[in-house]
Amino acid sequence: MTRSAQTKSLPIILSLALSLVLAGCGSGDAQKTKTGAAVTVQAQITVIQPVEATRTHVTPGSVVALESVKVASRLMGYIKDIAVAEGQRVKAGQRLFTIDPLDIEGAVAQARLGLQQAEDALQDAKADYQRFQALYEDEVVSRQQYEKMKLNYDMAVTRAAQAKAGLGTAQGQMRYATVNSPINGVVTQKLAMEGDIAAPGHPVLLVENPDRLQVQTSVPEAVFKTLKLGQTVEVQVDGQEQSVQARVARLSPAADPMSHTYMVKLDVAGAGLQSGAFARVLFPTGRQLILTLPRSAVQERAGITGVFVVDDAGIARYRMVRTGNEIDGQVEILSGLNPGERVVSGNADAVNNGSKVQG
Repeated sequence: MTRSAQTKSLPIILSLALSLVLAGCGSGDAQKTKTGAAVTVQAQITVIQPVEATRTHVTPGSVVALESVKVASRLMGYIKDIAVAEGQRVKAGQRLFTIDPLDIEGAVAQARLGLQQAEDALQDAKADYQRFQALYEDEVVSRQQYEKMKLNYDMAVTRAAQAKAGLGTAQGQMRYATVNSPINGVVTQKLAMEGDIAAPGHPVLLVENPDRLQVQTSVPEAVFKTLKLGQTVEVQVDGQEQSVQARVARLSPAADPMSHTYMVKLDVAGAGLQSGAFARVLFPTGRQLILTLPRSAVQERAGITGVFVVDDAGIARYRMVRTGNEIDGQVEILSGLNPGERVVSGNADAVNNGSKVQG
């Protein structure tokens, strides 16, 4: 067979294959009574008509926590224990983990000893200063000797103050050995284990507030120009049966130089939402006429999405359709149907190709 003949026969082959698949969607053509009449099925029939709906521009986004803190230690040391687990709710000020305080305890003890020595030296310097002050007033010692004792006393006061500050710093470091949660939230990730070395700038836990969530997405300039702060937008989140309402909270004033899109942040609230979930944001761009059918009308037969169209004789024929968004149980039909056609919308599971339908 020549290439030209093969090309001409290809549509015929595909047409025959599709007919065989649709015939196999059900045994409607074979399911006939002994008298040759088609099987009759009681089913609800809907006449499809165009309805006015909001035209939307859909953009992908993700749910993020507005309050998300990477909790790290201000000290370097071994992690002695972690008091929380992933998924656990915590309150602000609750202990999360502890750093082994052995080195810090040594520093505190050394600072306390240094303070004691400085205070003892201060007492000696004070006594010498007071004695020389009396002698100077009685003109027994020279002014130079008196000022030397006064200088020694002032230096001792300074050293004592420095030692006291050093002790306070060491004791402050001891407080940092216990790390508490900075916010109310949930421990979403553990980034280190007990026995690991903690260091400043290296997070140990991730704590997020699940009660304050946002959806972040990027939109083209044409959509960005239509948005306003406080505007309500519909959002579909993976894992959620119902869409949720979000409020435009932030509009980036500058476009991304690579994608030429603008970042939009929307405040969202809803039970069961989790940060990191994939979301679809439906930005309204106008009104349009669309065709919709109840979700029960749309079938999946032999891997083909379609509906049963009822002709004037009441015979159901399976027809492939292309579907769009689903809102409130109504599925948008993008192609495959025309206004005025009758479609099986109830008890469609009992209908097969070639069945006679009574509504």
